[in-house]
Amino acid sequence: MDISMGVGVTLVLGGLPLLGLLLWWWNELWYVLPLKLQHSTTGAKLPPGHMGLPLVGELLTFLWYFKVLRRPDDFINAKRAKYGDGIGLYRTYLFGSPSIIACFPTVNKFVFQSDDTFILEWPSVDLMGHTSLVAVHGKSHARLRGYVTNVINQPDALRRIAQVVQPRITAALESWAQKGRVKAYDETKKVTFENIGKLFVSLEPGPLLDTIDNLFGGLIKGVRAQPLNIPGTAFHHARQCRKNLEAIFSLELEKKKSQKLMTNDLMDGLMQIKDEEGNKLSDQEVVDNIVSLVVGGYASTSIASMWAIYYLAKHPTVLKKLQEENMAIKKNKKGDFISNEDVSKLKYTKKVVEETIRIATLQLLFSERLSRKLSIKSVNCTV
Repeated sequence: MDISMGVGVTLVLGGLPLLGLLLWWWNELWYVLPLKLQHSTTGAKLPPGHMGLPLVGELLTFLWYFKVLRRPDDFINAKRAKYGDGIGLYRTYLFGSPSIIACFPTVNKFVFQSDDTFILEWPSVDLMGHTSLVAVHGKSHARLRGYVTNVINQPDALRRIAQVVQPRITAALESWAQKGRVKAYDETKKVTFENIGKLFVSLEPGPLLDTIDNLFGGLIKGVRAQPLNIPGTAFHHARQCRKNLEAIFSLELEKKKSQKLMTNDLMDGLMQIKDEEGNKLSDQEVVDNIVSLVVGGYASTSIASMWAIYYLAKHPTVLKKLQEENMAIKKNKKGDFISNEDVSKLKYTKKVVEETIRIATLQLLFSERLSRKLSIKSVNCTV
């Protein structure tokens, strides 16, 4: 009996390291080895890296850097330190599937410009909308993108944006000065959303806009979460927020139609654009694009504003030059707000904005699915 027990304990203790070794290399054996054998005669190879444990992959390590240490760049830096810079591609296993991490600008530019090869996986189209700008491809994408670009970059559009935004920004800055000490992220988020509400759907600050703000807060948390539609998860809550937002914007859309209201906001513009055959967007397409564009504009603008405040506080010389340039413009305005023509003269201000966007992390990651085998610099990425 004692001998049998001793043998059993020995087998268990001896088997644990083997089991751990098998688990550690399981994804490599299951996904990587067949590809290496398949392409052994061509000389093609996968990017360096390791795919971690079964099912989980490197998700725990990923979350450790992102959620615990709050140093997401170190997740990539660890791979660079271990495997070298190379071509900026590393194999891994994240969010339930084999993945390739691309961290070089040239590769990322190629990915974003190849709609026929790469299909958006994250942010989830269930949350953004299946007919939104981030989900559609080809002519539909070009049509929507062209309109949105015109909304932002055309002189008339810029004049309207300047007229709407400046009074709110001025009031916010005066309020911050009176408070003396503020939480930059909370305050920039608030004023950003008020401006977006006005520009996108002509909504003024009030209970409805506060409700929409809270719903978008829940939606954005789900956008950043694992897409598990299980009650209690952030993704499930985000889907509920999405449904409520869709109902609110659909109601606003019906009001515009029934009352024939034209307020020259983004929703009006989306309702009016046509394709080559003269067809307008459906109500669902309008709502989907309002939701997705608010998510993009809300998060990126408020975060960029927060980082601008942070970096300017750290660099008083830059802040002084920025103030001098803006005060020089103000002297000639006699109390009026600046115009679109004035904005074009703010050369140093433009550089500050561009540098803030460059060094601040506005978007941590995007996930796109490769639709076919692809070779980048002699490295085969396969799905």
